[in-house]
Amino acid sequence: MDLGLKGRTAIVTGGGTGIGAGICEALAQEGVNVAVNWIVGKEEVTAFAADLSKRSGSDCRPFYADVSKAEDLDAMVRDVAAAYGHIDILVNNAGIWPTENILDMPDRNWEKVIAINLNGPFMLCKRVAKHMVDAGIKGSIINLSSKSGITYNTAGHAHYASAKAGINMMTRTLARELLPHGIRTNAIAPGMVRTPINEDKWSDPELKKAYEARIPAGRFAMPVEIGYLVAFLASEKSFNIAGTVIDITGGMLI
Repeated sequence: MDLGLKGRTAIVTGGGTGIGAGICEALAQEGVNVAVNWIVGKEEVTAFAADLSKRSGSDCRPFYADVSKAEDLDAMVRDVAAAYGHIDILVNNAGIWPTENILDMPDRNWEKVIAINLNGPFMLCKRVAKHMVDAGIKGSIINLSSKSGITYNTAGHAHYASAKAGINMMTRTLARELLPHGIRTNAIAPGMVRTPINEDKWSDPELKKAYEARIPAGRFAMPVEIGYLVAFLASEKSFNIAGTVIDITGGMLI
């Protein structure tokens, strides 16, 4: 299916690895020019963006920003708009997933997870939405939520689950406010995805088997499969989908 995205520009935070890289891959395949946000691994992300450009024919470039810092986001939005002329799609993917029980959790660790996983997406949504409204762009914003933001069943992730639950409500409220401007906002909730962040869960045969037993679809999702849904939500083919959190867990929320 041609999603009609050729020539549009997307920012994908945390786009150089894991789910973010899969999202960049899927968007580039559809002809989207991708601003690949990074905070660590400059050389690797630069090489990834160059390779993606070569394979897809799209214009993919790395852009630095710590998503928890407003000044970095101001600079990134300004630089992406200057480089491409317009921003049509925002994907808030960057996040961290530490494990620590509440009784042992330093206050600063709670604050760090909320800053990166919730405050950052809010600040970037606000900045990109303002760019879209000022430029008359009917764009799409996709926020990465999680199964943990809908049903909490793993100890040690209170900060992560709280942030993702916040993403869900933020997505709905943004949709209500931005739809009159022609900007659709949605969220997607992945389950277990085969990425470096959870390598221990899919590289160990016994642990992998235990996790797959919890997934009705029978296996971990691949990052590009998350990207395919993002590309659809970024397109006009999904015009009537707004303010929704879509389950992409392989049936884990059944």
